[in-house]
Amino acid sequence: MAAFEPKLVLSDVDDIIGSIRQIQKEGRPLPSERDLAEQLNVKRHQLRKALEAMRRAGDLKPARTRRAPTAWPRYGEELVRVTNPIEVLELRLLIEPGLARLASLRASSFETARILEAATTPENAESGEADLAFHLAIAGAARNHLAAEIYRMLRQVGVDARVKVARTAAPTCPKRIAQRDAEHRQVAEAISQRDPEAAETAMRAHLLSVQKQIVERSNAGAFAA
Repeated sequence: MAAFEPKLVLSDVDDIIGSIRQIQKEGRPLPSERDLAEQLNVKRHQLRKALEAMRRAGDLKPARTRRAPTAWPRYGEELVRVTNPIEVLELRLLIEPGLARLASLRASSFETARILEAATTPENAESGEADLAFHLAIAGAARNHLAAEIYRMLRQVGVDARVKVARTAAPTCPKRIAQRDAEHRQVAEAISQRDPEAAETAMRAHLLSVQKQIVERSNAGAFAA
């Protein structure tokens, strides 16, 4: 009779994420949480941590819930009505350098790799989506749920056509994308090197560059209708 060989128990969140990524690479749909926990032989609370980390990083769609509708539509409309692009950037300057600092201290190896990858805009990718993916990856890696949700709300307000400033150059301008990617890579490298001071400084410098462009467009009277 063959000797019993116990399954390897994955206790580290990174290991669980790695196993889930392997399932995704093979093109297999993820089973239910219960079945997946049994398949990977992990505790469900450990699996939930891994799944939540992947959702924050944008690797999984948000979990479906049966919660009552939130007040976001009405509240979001009010925010859009009373704010402007300068205020959005000012708040980003207050929040994002801190998120970059936290990410440098808390990001897992998978999250760090994702941030490094997202720092460079993929060929043929939509510029705005690529930028948002990079910043959301950092927000998720900061491991502060409240801050991440506030940041998502802030970006949701910021991309509203009634708040955005009309561009004087195409958003896909190669020169601008190259500059932005270089700034993103400085932030990503600092996070990967676990350097909180450099990560915070690089993020602040990047956002000040963005702020300068917005102010220039605003002064030119190019607010979107």
